[in-house]
Amino acid sequence: MKPPVIDLRSDTVTKPTPEMRAAMAAAEVGDDVYLDDPTVNRLQDRAAEIFGKEAALFVPSGTMGNQIAIRVHTEPGQEVITEDSAHIYEFEMAAMAAISGVLARPIPAPDGILDWESIRKAIRPKIYYRAQTGLIGLENTHNMAGGTFYTKQQIEDICNHAHDAGLPVHMDGARIFNAAVALKENVANLVCSCDSVMFCLSKGLSAPVGSMLVGSRQFIERARSIRKLLGGGMRQVGVLAAAGLIALEIMPARLDEDHQNAKLLAELLNESPQLDVKPEKVRTNILMVGFARTLLDSTQMTGRLREMGVLVSALDSVRMRLVTHNDVNREQICQAADAIKSVIAQKNA
Repeated sequence: MKPPVIDLRSDTVTKPTPEMRAAMAAAEVGDDVYLDDPTVNRLQDRAAEIFGKEAALFVPSGTMGNQIAIRVHTEPGQEVITEDSAHIYEFEMAAMAAISGVLARPIPAPDGILDWESIRKAIRPKIYYRAQTGLIGLENTHNMAGGTFYTKQQIEDICNHAHDAGLPVHMDGARIFNAAVALKENVANLVCSCDSVMFCLSKGLSAPVGSMLVGSRQFIERARSIRKLLGGGMRQVGVLAAAGLIALEIMPARLDEDHQNAKLLAELLNESPQLDVKPEKVRTNILMVGFARTLLDSTQMTGRLREMGVLVSALDSVRMRLVTHNDVNREQICQAADAIKSVIAQKNA
């Protein structure tokens, strides 16, 4: 019998828990486009309460949530300031241009974390023949920077200056609970100064589908209209919202286990001199590993690991991303580390 696959490609691969499956089977439903799905309404009310915002909206995906926020906050012809490896710039298919008629203005930042001074320099001057800055986008935790995060103080500093400049701030908080757990911070306190926040239920929180958008009541009313425009109006979707409620209420408490597993994996891989790993930088559930010195390319590395039952994501020809989550336990972390070392040893032999 083959050993079970150890899937470290992303925390999006998590399966719904038995409790979620039971709740989905028993969910009370209605038609959400008519606003009368009671389970969706409970999920939205609870998300708004937990985040300290006036209202919330259940959306099919994090990308849709981010793009709805951009559409609500901006006007065609404006720019959105974002970090240059942020998800909304790198992995959302230029949707802000296609859907909202705005351009990204990406700026690099150490470890993916912007500060106000770098943002201030990128804000367009108030000249009528120049594209105007319409929105500032932050990402917490930052996916492509290896799960780095903004502190409450950093977020507030950016938001306070942005608001003084008349600019809204949207938080791509796909993994905001990972940041809150790592910081030992209440999630509402962490994002209280942001105008809108998107967070995913379907990553580390293990729900099968869905993300949430939270903000003011006026923002969410407009967001609901844009969701329908984009084809995101859903009907008896309480079967998914039921899983989302469990994800929201129960699953954040176990995220520290994922963080500890990522740290363990980094320490185990750091034992190999041919790998570029920085355990001290691993603070949430994402680990970036360079393997240029192994003389393997990404096709070879990922292919050989797949043969050994370990799935990873290639970032480029000499780097891979490993993400810990609810479906990978400590024993499997050790097995994955052994598999990676074995691939290197086979290459050396």
